[in-house]
Order: sequence, then structure tokens, then C-alpha cells
Amino acid sequence: MRTADAVSCSAVLFDLDGTLIDSEPNYQAADGRFLAEYGIPVDEDLRRRMLGRGSDEIIRMLRDEHGVTEDPAALLYRKDDYYLELARGGTRVFPEMLRLLDILGDMGLPLAVASGSSLRVIREMLELCGIRDRFLAAVSSEETPRGKPAPDVFLEAARRIGVPPGSCLALEDSAAGVEAALAAGIRVFAIPTIITPPLPEPFHRAHRLWPQGMRSFRAEDFLAGVRRT
Repeated sequence: MRTADAVSCSAVLFDLDGTLIDSEPNYQAADGRFLAEYGIPVDEDLRRRMLGRGSDEIIRMLRDEHGVTEDPAALLYRKDDYYLELARGGTRVFPEMLRLLDILGDMGLPLAVASGSSLRVIREMLELCGIRDRFLAAVSSEETPRGKPAPDVFLEAARRIGVPPGSCLALEDSAAGVEAALAAGIRVFAIPTIITPPLPEPFHRAHRLWPQGMRSFRAEDFLAGVRRT
């Protein structure tokens, strides 16, 4: 873990996939199946490009870069179907994140989800994992003008819980998500999903970084870096 001075915090905003829940393997498998329909192989470069970006961004990529002309809403629904088929078979909250949710709940800090997944997927996954009632708000990038790395989804999450962005702290696993939080004026702790070096540059601007990813994250480490306001 790369440490820094403790940061002040009045609320915590969680990315969902790869940060709060262990869903990235299912997303990778589902996206691979979905993209294969259009003859698009998923290599390491494409995987890095997709990570952290909204599902609507992937649909836009299909249309802009590969000439797919199908209705965007129908494409997104089918993409989500592939993912949910796998996710319903077993998706869990990362154990240290569940511990962190318990601790933050005891502290009375308002919590929200700010995710690039569709609202349909966010709601079902929070319900499936038994944590939906932990959050005052759950915001999808499909509800905002732009997805990550633009700041919109974080700004909307902060607005819904009534906390200024500068008083929030975000947890993220992707470079796009880190960029989005920083652009929103939100302090960010980064726990990368893809830990193959070199880590993309935005990770090194995070206020705290676990370069070995979730396997090295501990709830106590998080709390040691936070000063409640």
C-alpha cells in the first residue's frame, strides 16, 4: 500500500464492479461472448480500455469503431443479459469490503454507489449480494450525460446524498474511475483490478494506492487513511 496523510471524509462513494463486488471475471466472460458476435476479440489492450467505463461506452465503441447499427438500447439489454446469466450463479461482496461496509455503517457515514453498469444490473447485484440497504443512492452512468472518466456519475452520487464532492471519498479499481473521481474534486483510494505493471498513470495520482489490488487491501488500512469530518 502506498500511504499518504489521512484525508477528511464526510461520505464514501463506491464503484461497484471490481471494487465492491467480485464481478469482473463474469463481466469479462460475458463481454467476450457478446463482442465475439461481432468478430471482436478481447485482448489485454481492449480489456484495459473497457475496464471502468460504462456499458453504454462499450455500446458506443461497437457502433463507432465497428459499424454496428443495431439499436443501442437493445444491444445494452442483450449485453446485460449475458452478464446477469453468469452473475446470478454466484457473485459476492469482497470480504474486506463487507467488513468496511459494516464499520462505515457503525460510523454513520452516508454511502453511495457510482457505477458504469446499467441501473438494471446495479440494482439486481446489490439485491443479490444483500447490501442494497447499505446505500442512500445508487447511480448509473446511463443516468448522466457522460460515463467515466468524466466526473458526472460521481457528481450525481454526491448530489443525491447531499454531500459536497470535496467532502467525499471514492473507492475505485480502474484508471477511468480514478480519473472520474479526481475530475469531480473527490479524493480517491485506488485498489486496481488489473495489477500487471506498469499501472496506468491515473493510479499514481490517487490519494492512496494498493498496487497489489484487492489481495492486499484491509479495511483497517482504509480507516487509517481517513479522518471523519
